[in-house]
Amino acid sequence: MLRKGRSLSYQEFNDEDDDDDGGGEEEDEDEGNAPSPVFFDDTTEDPEHEKPDSSISQSTQDDVRGTNPPMRFSKTCLKNFFTVVLIFIYLLLTAVAAFLAYQTISDFLEKLNNPVMSVIYKEVDSFSPPGIALYPGKAQLLSCKHHYHDYIPPLVDPGKPQEVDCNTKEVTYFGPFANETEKKALVVRGPSDVRNKELIFMQFSRNETEEDFSAITYMLFAKFSDLIDSANKSEFMRDCERNYSMWTFSGGFRTWVKMSLLTTSGVKNEAVEFRQESSVVKFNDKRPEGAQTDQLYFAVFEWRDPFMQEIRLIVTANAWSSIAILCGVFMALFKAANFAKLTIKWTIKMRKRHLRNKSRELNNVT
Repeated sequence: MLRKGRSLSYQEFNDEDDDDDGGGEEEDEDEGNAPSPVFFDDTTEDPEHEKPDSSISQSTQDDVRGTNPPMRFSKTCLKNFFTVVLIFIYLLLTAVAAFLAYQTISDFLEKLNNPVMSVIYKEVDSFSPPGIALYPGKAQLLSCKHHYHDYIPPLVDPGKPQEVDCNTKEVTYFGPFANETEKKALVVRGPSDVRNKELIFMQFSRNETEEDFSAITYMLFAKFSDLIDSANKSEFMRDCERNYSMWTFSGGFRTWVKMSLLTTSGVKNEAVEFRQESSVVKFNDKRPEGAQTDQLYFAVFEWRDPFMQEIRLIVTANAWSSIAILCGVFMALFKAANFAKLTIKWTIKMRKRHLRNKSRELNNVT
């Protein structure tokens, strides 16, 4: 403002001199002595030269401000992108952990409800004498003898009563099923010395003039002593017939029965079952024709081998391993939930910061 005022005052002064002198020579002298207009131009243009510098600095600042927001925006986008990826990964791991927990629980329940059968062979020197319940009907026991080492002496006077050295017991009871017919059982004490191959040889005789087929039914149960010690023998035989199987041996043959004992240990109780292998040999009847009207039955009972088979139901589901797996799964779920919680807090915080910075930039622009 000062320089403009000075230039104006000088111009006024110059005009006044022109009016007073009015001569051409004086004008030339004044013009020659007057300062050149370049000086005034420079002085008047100095403020103009200063202004572009400030505008350039201002524009560079605007350029810097214009270039900074995209960089910040790209970093924010990358952070948000990786945050979303991490959340997705943890959600996937959480789903896998939940599926693993469900699979572990279902496998444990399936193994608990379906135990595995384990077979154990236990070697023994002798068995408890089993009970051999025979239902001869009208047949008569002619002989019953103990022999050893798989040897049976030749028959002497077959079809005639001979020595009976077996321990026997007769029991009468009603059948356990619907018909409840009266039954008469002849219970014989079975062999026990399996090492010496003890066997029992029995011979029966029966008149077969009234029947088309001839056979004698028998049943095996675990211990002969259980019958002797039982207070109610009829009820004991009813229970045995309900729980054990029935077999038969035919007339005119020698049936050799080899027994094996099978013990099954269940979840709540224990069951005993007999398995048998039988071989049949035809009897060559050398009696007179008149005596051959009576049908003869021969039966041999022997233990097959000194091994007692035990079947146990084993639950393969291990509760401790399942608990350990579930603890690991729940720990992973807890960690995932904690991470998700912290991630959500961090996202909200970053969102608030972004909005605050954006509002601040808008205020600066306005």
